[in-house]
Amino acid sequence: MAILSYIEHNEGTFKKSAFETMTFAKDLADSIGQKVVTVTIGEVAEDELKKLGQYGADRILHINQEGLKRFYNVSYTNILSQVVEKEDISTIVLSSSFAGKELAPRLAGKLKAAYINGALDTPINEGGNLQVKKSVFSNKAFANELLTSEKRVITVNPNTYAVKESQGTSEVEAYQLESASNAAEVIFGEIAASSDKISLPEAEIVVSGGRGMKGPENWGLIEELAEALGAATACSKPVSDAGWRPHSEHVGQTGIAISPKLYVAVGISGAIQHLAGVSSSKVIVVINKDPEAPFFKVADYGIVGDAFEVLPKLTEAIKAYKNS
Repeated sequence: MAILSYIEHNEGTFKKSAFETMTFAKDLADSIGQKVVTVTIGEVAEDELKKLGQYGADRILHINQEGLKRFYNVSYTNILSQVVEKEDISTIVLSSSFAGKELAPRLAGKLKAAYINGALDTPINEGGNLQVKKSVFSNKAFANELLTSEKRVITVNPNTYAVKESQGTSEVEAYQLESASNAAEVIFGEIAASSDKISLPEAEIVVSGGRGMKGPENWGLIEELAEALGAATACSKPVSDAGWRPHSEHVGQTGIAISPKLYVAVGISGAIQHLAGVSSSKVIVVINKDPEAPFFKVADYGIVGDAFEVLPKLTEAIKAYKNS
């Protein structure tokens, strides 16, 4: 049997989360004495695909049939389940991304497999069963869950698993499935990703604004700091609800859960719903003029001050440091 790692790409390029998923799959495979079979769907150059061998792929399967160039969860689930049966797969590993969160439960249901979302560490082999560590209760605690099913589906949280190169090499196999669905041609709407913006779930640095920014006309201060830091921008729920920023930037319990290395919260009080989506951040910096703001209780660093005075000075200081 083998481990199957499904690797996503962005317009033919692999991001950091792809190599995190590969490393997780490789570490798991080594711990239970299995090989890693990697699958990528869509248009990806062979040189890019071969990079996966450097992170532990024993076989690289490339499926690029007509009608599968755009992600569509029904057809991609169908394809991956066929690969699982054809290649005798025990465990499927995916990134806990937008696509991964759609695919994983569908795959688990179709394959009658056990399912864990958001693994944080290499599973422990307990007599053929897998013990998986994940966060629970809105990231306030950890749980070790035992998967006793013959087949397992596991997603890996971005920015939580260290990338390691294995220095291996693998050839790319053009993989054909006779019954691959062309359902991907049925597209209800297309979301165009801006090439100059950093994806929130994968961002290592995030600058986020709340109601303390007073209106969308002041968001340039957030964007300037983010640009200086090389960061993604985000917002609190009240900001997206008010229409100041798109809902795709809302982080929190009902928005996007993130785990960057650095999270800068500006003018956000720190309600429990917001904290639930950002508490996995390695370092949290809070800027708020209210010294009693709840966010300061969980912050690693805090600045009590007016954002309209602090942000320009902070941005200039970062630019000066980078240019020194």
